Amino acid sequence: MTVNTQNFANYAETFIKVLIDYSPKLISAFLILFVGLYVIRVINRLIRKIMVKRELDPTLTKFLADILLWVLRVLLFVTFISKLGIETSSFVAILGAMGLAVGLSLQGSLSNFAGGMLIILFKPFKVGDTIEAQTMIGTVSEIQIFVTKLINANNQTIFIPNGALSNGTIINYSLQGFRRADLTLSISYDTDIKKAKDIITEVLKNNPKVLKTPEAEVSVKLLNDSSIQLAVRPWANNEDFGAVFSETLESCKLAFDVAGIVIQPFVKEVSGNS
Repeated sequence: MTVNTQNFANYAETFIKVLIDYSPKLISAFLILFVGLYVIRVINRLIRKIMVKRELDPTLTKFLADILLWVLRVLLFVTFISKLGIETSSFVAILGAMGLAVGLSLQGSLSNFAGGMLIILFKPFKVGDTIEAQTMIGTVSEIQIFVTKLINANNQTIFIPNGALSNGTIINYSLQGFRRADLTLSISYDTDIKKAKDIITEVLKNNPKVLKTPEAEVSVKLLNDSSIQLAVRPWANNEDFGAVFSETLESCKLAFDVAGIVIQPFVKEVSGNS
């Protein structure tokens, strides 16, 4: 097999000529790429510091910084291939078509994404709050972009999609800093109502976890066929709520025993509301 050295020399000469002609574009393109990546990192750090300094929500800070990072990277990549001489209009059209296809296939996820943005921006609750939503009650452990994580009283982790969460009713038990316990005690018709109320009032006064303001309420809630129902409504700080709930029931039972007052079996009310 003979090698045509003349053709090889021609190919080499053409390649060198093209390389020399194209090298300025190649060098400038990669220079833009490396400098751009460095500048993007600097901008990203600066934006994060500004948002932290302004005490924005950590989840929102991370999300916005990541979005900005990827937007700048895409713009840099388009600039890079454009500098190389590659036509970018077709590339942009392909990106648009891909974005539309992904958007149509991820409608539910986009709804959760939008819900997560609304929760982060308007802050109906924050990490550490106890909330009730979508028939679930728990303490918020993490607010992610697509879901919110709750930890319930049984230490179970509950994931609620942000789309449903942002469009539904949310009860935030922690927002005001204190809560009211709604308790019901049933006594017989033979019992002196005033005496029973005085005993309950004294029990509440002797519990340091019961707030003085707002003032606790003890009143007749319902008169049913077999008993008189008394509504007991003490107020407590969020961290003391569970203790006040159980301690009030226990202390009232012990005080009633001393006074000879019998607690009647609880009968679920059919009508009437406090």
